[in-house]
Amino acid sequence: MGSTEDLDYPQIIVQYSNGFLVSKVMFTACELGVFDLLLESGEPLSSDSIASCLGTSITGMERLLEACVGLKLLAVEVTQEGALYRNTEISNIYLTKSSPKSQYHMMMYYSNTVYLCWQHLTEAVREGRNQYERTFGISSQDPFGAMYRSEEEMLKFMAGQNSVWSICGRDVLAAFDLSSFTQIYDLGGDFFNDSIPEAELYILSKILHDWDDDKCKQLLTKVYKACKPGGGVLLVESLLNEDKSGPLETQLYSMNMLVQTEGKERTAAEYSKLLEAAGFGVIQVKRTGKLYDAVLGRK
Repeated sequence: MGSTEDLDYPQIIVQYSNGFLVSKVMFTACELGVFDLLLESGEPLSSDSIASCLGTSITGMERLLEACVGLKLLAVEVTQEGALYRNTEISNIYLTKSSPKSQYHMMMYYSNTVYLCWQHLTEAVREGRNQYERTFGISSQDPFGAMYRSEEEMLKFMAGQNSVWSICGRDVLAAFDLSSFTQIYDLGGDFFNDSIPEAELYILSKILHDWDDDKCKQLLTKVYKACKPGGGVLLVESLLNEDKSGPLETQLYSMNMLVQTEGKERTAAEYSKLLEAAGFGVIQVKRTGKLYDAVLGRK
């Protein structure tokens, strides 16, 4: 008979195999408005009532709700009248549209864009390039490093990025003492073609991971030239371990960069090398233990 460790292996493989099923259950419940309805109702509802309000089949909704209970996104109470469902705290905070920390827009972007692109992950690995053209028939890349099928999709992506910032921004901005900088510019837009205004500190939040090394050096050099003496640049990125053994989330983000952009996630040393090549020195790195980390380079 095998060891306990050996017996765990099949379960791990099953969990990994079911990973995309878990994601899609959460995305679907968000898209149909399950969490919003339960928040607005102010009281637990039956599967029949939820299906009627949201215009779905009773059978389909019942199974979706049961799966959400299993994922701890919903709680259920069995009464004489039947099962009644309500949101858990995590759903109220992160999956309802009205919450200040809502991740709804990012859920929708993942469901309707990322999920579809990842069906071509094998091709991305074989070819070493993103899969937007194969997935959506789009071949041109926009200034942000991502591609969009419509302005609506772009707005959803930007809203999603803002929502992520709402849960990790404070940790990143608190990583260093930035009180000495009085002019701060959050870089965005068509930064390769547009001029960059003079400032003391530039924030590049989740920008460099969209681009290859040459494009990163080009952009950082442009920022360096615009930066005032004594100023600097703050990179907000998800850092890989130096041996690239993790964190798992960052490794998965890097795979997503392969599928969707021309960039990748990097180690602190790799970002430091890019900063040094552009002229920045006195580089500091702070791992926040959250989604994103911080790298500060000074001129």
